[in-house]
Amino acid sequence: MLRSSVLAAGALWLLIAGGVITAGTLLERVVYKPLLREKPGAGWVKTAERFIDPDTGQPVDVFYNPAIGERQYVSPEPNKKA
Repeated sequence: MLRSSVLAAGALWLLIAGGVITAGTLLERVVYKPLLREKPGAGWVKTAERFIDPDTGQPVDVFYNPAIGERQYVSPEPNKKA
């Protein structure tokens, strides 16, 4: 009896951990946006914010659209091949 409850608890833990990993992966696709190569269209304002993308090492400019509250990230430099 005790052994089956331990197995059930282990199975439940695996299901929860798998669900958290799956949810995190799906959420990451929504939260992190790809870098654009060109400035966004009309209505976008370049902010003073600028940072270096840790994945590519390229500088990134941040644009903001006050009408919809969305941000876009633009890398003005072409891809650098290592």
